[in-house]
Amino acid sequence: MLITGLIFAGLAAILHCYIFVMESLRWTTPRVRATFGIESAEVAEITKPLAFNQGFYNLFLAIVVYVGIAFVFAGGEAVGLALIFVGIGSMFAAAMVLLLSDRSKARAAITQGTLPLLGLIFTIIALVIR
Repeated sequence: MLITGLIFAGLAAILHCYIFVMESLRWTTPRVRATFGIESAEVAEITKPLAFNQGFYNLFLAIVVYVGIAFVFAGGEAVGLALIFVGIGSMFAAAMVLLLSDRSKARAAITQGTLPLLGLIFTIIALVIR
């Protein structure tokens, strides 16, 4: 069960690396603008510094999860699980903030929050049934 939780945590981290690429490196491209509902190249340019910063938040959360997974496999389970819970817990919390603050972003929130939620559920179950 723990391995399943770690797999979902790792998948959540991969997704957040992809979000980093979209927000920090490709924000002004037509495809990314369409994905995020940015109506014009001008708006994308104006919001580019904000998206750049936000992308790095996503990258840092992914890095925390990757480091946590490495700790678990290296035998430092307590430290690793703490990092994983912080990383995927923050990812899920951010998805909930998005959902609760703007219902029109429900699809994005579900996309962003499902993998971390599954990681949390399976990891918690693994710890409870030990």
